[in-house]
Amino acid sequence: MPTPFRKMHGAGNDFVILDARQTPLPISEAGARWLADRNRGVGADQIIRLENAPDGDVFMRILNPDGSEAGACGNATRCVARILFEETGSETGVIQTISGLLPARVSAPGLIEIDMGPARLGWQEVPLAHEADTLHLDLSEGAVSDPAACSMGNPHATFFVDDPWALPLDVIGPRLEHAAIFPDRANIGFAQIVSPEHIRLRVWERGAGLTLACGSGACATLVNAHRRGLTGRRAAVELPGGTLTITWREDGHVLMEGPTALSFMGELDAALLDA
Repeated sequence: MPTPFRKMHGAGNDFVILDARQTPLPISEAGARWLADRNRGVGADQIIRLENAPDGDVFMRILNPDGSEAGACGNATRCVARILFEETGSETGVIQTISGLLPARVSAPGLIEIDMGPARLGWQEVPLAHEADTLHLDLSEGAVSDPAACSMGNPHATFFVDDPWALPLDVIGPRLEHAAIFPDRANIGFAQIVSPEHIRLRVWERGAGLTLACGSGACATLVNAHRRGLTGRRAAVELPGGTLTITWREDGHVLMEGPTALSFMGELDAALLDA
């Protein structure tokens, strides 16, 4: 039987969203790679499968284009929250992921805010392969060096640079993602501080490569920038696909606010997903 799907995006970070709450919908690594392929499949930065939640209102499973599973995706969380709100008529809800519970709310017309939980700053929490100062990692590649690291439910390292668009991210991104200090690989951000309230950011995503936006990457960047004394606790993070507003509260929780969009809906042959 045909399997319906939604194609959605948050600030250009795009997703194929499948609903497995009523019927099991297994997705193999090969099926995820096919579905994410922009020439042979639908095309997406991540595949999202909705499942029944033991604790929250809906469970969101996140698969990368290489078939690996991700622990967090802020832009996808907003898209799933929009689906939930349209189903329930509510303006609040809780999205469950393998990294924890993420409260969501409509913060303004057309905008959804996600509580991404606390930033995790310890070297074992990122995680790193060995004890190190997460505010200044001894890591470099080409012209970039001295990143700060944290976890937003997935590992991130942020390099502060003069111009993210002047760097060959397709070359240095994969090398840094797979650096030995990151046992689980890492998302790599390249951030330019325009002002204490404005950051420009490009992200090489673990398992996905360059994307137009990375919500958890924007959160990690604001956290690392504030830890370095470069920004306040709230800033607009400008990504290639749009701008997110990030707030690092005094209690350690990180809030991400941004738009969502439904691109189109369609149907798939479910047999291709478990090939």
